[in-house]
Amino acid sequence: MADRPQRRTPTPKHATVVRTERLTPHMIRVVLSVDPATPPEIGAFTDHYVKLLFPPEGVAYPEPLDIEAIRRDLPREQWPRTRTYTVRAWDEDSQELTVDFVHHGDEGLAGPWAAKARPGDGIHFSGPGGAYAPDPAADWHLLAGDESALPAIAAAVEQLPPGALAKVFVEVSGPEDEQKLSTAGEADIAWLHRGGGPVGASLVEAVTALDFPPGDVQVFVHGEAGFVKELRRHLRLDRKIPRDRLSISGYWRRGADEDGWQASKREWNAEVEREQEG
Repeated sequence: MADRPQRRTPTPKHATVVRTERLTPHMIRVVLSVDPATPPEIGAFTDHYVKLLFPPEGVAYPEPLDIEAIRRDLPREQWPRTRTYTVRAWDEDSQELTVDFVHHGDEGLAGPWAAKARPGDGIHFSGPGGAYAPDPAADWHLLAGDESALPAIAAAVEQLPPGALAKVFVEVSGPEDEQKLSTAGEADIAWLHRGGGPVGASLVEAVTALDFPPGDVQVFVHGEAGFVKELRRHLRLDRKIPRDRLSISGYWRRGADEDGWQASKREWNAEVEREQEG
């Protein structure tokens, strides 16, 4: 039996900052010009995401960026760190990729980068991935998430078919973090202000109290893992919504950076599935 050929890690794509915009006190938009030689394959999904690659401070890599060579030749502390972000928009004509970043001062890795980004700055990324878009056949849509899910929710709301019914819940810190969402659908958009409360508490309360319209619902619930877990249990067990009508994922987890969260996410998913089966 012939040996299977080893899968090679795809070469990351390169992009250059074109412009930035402070959308709200805690959201920064960065528009990137992607190298036209390696355009991302972005289709109809509204939750397309890319993995941005950040080298440790003081480390520079030769071009073109070769992840396998970096992992082979450099110590782990010099490997790039990845942060996953939703594609807010993609303009195929201009080859411009728009990414919105949650920013909380010096906290984290990607947010501070976005705050300091200037036209001409370069960054590498891999992807995109993605799996969700509003289904025109659904009788209505339920979308709920915190700031981390806002770009994907905004993209989905924009893509709702004319007249499509949607119940949308977005939790943000306060009224200053609300954004105007455009849609051709009949979207009832509720902004929930967290204030000093725990992340996701108001989302859980709003969704569990919602009087569900009749008919087939397609659901999108993303954000902090704690409230996502609660809502996934509620939607599967209490509301009896089939798995294939649910797009539910923890984007992040309190107390963990993305490296730690991704390392434990498979176990977290398995735990949630066991609870729902039990």
